[in-house]
Amino acid sequence: MDTIKELHTVAILKDFPDKNLHRGDVGTVVADLSETTAEVEFVDKKGRTSHLATLEKKDLIRLRLETVPV
Repeated sequence: MDTIKELHTVAILKDFPDKNLHRGDVGTVVADLSETTAEVEFVDKKGRTSHLATLEKKDLIRLRLETVPV
């Protein structure tokens, strides 16, 4: 499993209705707060911050932007 770190692109694995965030939303880790939590920034279509949330890393998956050899 990939370790999630600062500047990684991630997607949410479950809904967070209280934060208006939904499974599949994509964001960028802007702060690696601890071994278990990260601050994630989500932006709108114009590139403006729409949400900034502290999330458990277990609820995130790192997205790869390049092909990885198998």
